[in-house]
Amino acid sequence: MSDTILPGPDCTTMTEVRAGVDALDRELVALLARRFAYMDAAARIKPARGAVRDEARKAEVIAHARAEAERLGLPAAVIADLWERLVEASIAYELDRFDRTR
Repeated sequence: MSDTILPGPDCTTMTEVRAGVDALDRELVALLARRFAYMDAAARIKPARGAVRDEARKAEVIAHARAEAERLGLPAAVIADLWERLVEASIAYELDRFDRTR
C-alpha cells in the first residue's frame, strides 16, 4: 500500500478515501490550533471581558464562511452551522483565557 494521499476524485477504494480524510483531519486540527492561538492573542489584547463577545463580528465571520461555501459549491447552511459552533467554542475558549490572565 502506498503512503500517497490521493485527491478525492482519484480514490477508488475506501482505504484511499479514509487515508485522505484522516490526513485532512490532521491538517484541520493543526489549522484550528493556529486559529485558537489568535484567540489567545485576543484574550491578551482586549481590555475588558465584555469585549470578548462581539455579536457583529460573529455574524460577519459566519457570513464570510457561508459566502465562501457558496462560492465553492458546498452546502452553505451546513458550513454556517459549523462556523456557529466554531465561533461559540472560540468565544468560550477566549473567555477562559481572559479570566486566567486577569
